[in-house]
Amino acid sequence: MEQYKKEFIDFMLECQVLKFGSFTLKSGRQSPFFMNAGAYVTGGQLARLGEYYAKAIHDNFGDDFDVFFGPAYKGIPLAVVTAVAYSKLYGKEIKYCCDRKEEKDHGADKGAILGYKIKDGDRVVIIEDVTTSGKSIEETYPKIKAQETTPGGIKIVGEIVSLNRMEKAPDSDKAALDVISEKYGFPACAIVTMDDVIEALYTNGDKKVITDDIKAEIDKYYQQYGASK
Repeated sequence: MEQYKKEFIDFMLECQVLKFGSFTLKSGRQSPFFMNAGAYVTGGQLARLGEYYAKAIHDNFGDDFDVFFGPAYKGIPLAVVTAVAYSKLYGKEIKYCCDRKEEKDHGADKGAILGYKIKDGDRVVIIEDVTTSGKSIEETYPKIKAQETTPGGIKIVGEIVSLNRMEKAPDSDKAALDVISEKYGFPACAIVTMDDVIEALYTNGDKKVITDDIKAEIDKYYQQYGASK
């Protein structure tokens, strides 16, 4: 496992973003773990978060893109801090933008997009916190493509999230990120997967965070909801 991935897992624990216990998800599933990107609340935390996203994006997509798109609302600060970090780490200026929940109909910046106005010729990386079902992309994708003036004018290079929960999406045996890749034709990846988390905190860890009992609950959860690999 790359060093930045191990550091990111420790960082999620430090910020109390990744927790273990019993949590009811939006889907109704009872999960033994939960990730809440809204728990990153300080300037220092957000600066570090942007660097982890930037490293993972560079690792997965290289430098062949121009824009970070962060879906409202949690994706907005993610796109901003990642653009700052990317400039700092790799010396490349990446623009940021996001969608508005309600289109602005007045002023010089009216429209459905906040920040940089994406256009034909732009190459976009979508940045989100986590995806379980893959439903959010169903709203995000058409909003980006609606900015085109010619079909295929805007290229979506890929999507990245913090954590791949590795559980099957609705009506599929595959993980949400795999379903997204197949449906939309671009790679969807994560900074870390739950396999990475288990390797770092249980398999090669001290088992203080993921105890034998918690590991048993995780295994039980994946027996029911785990995606095919």
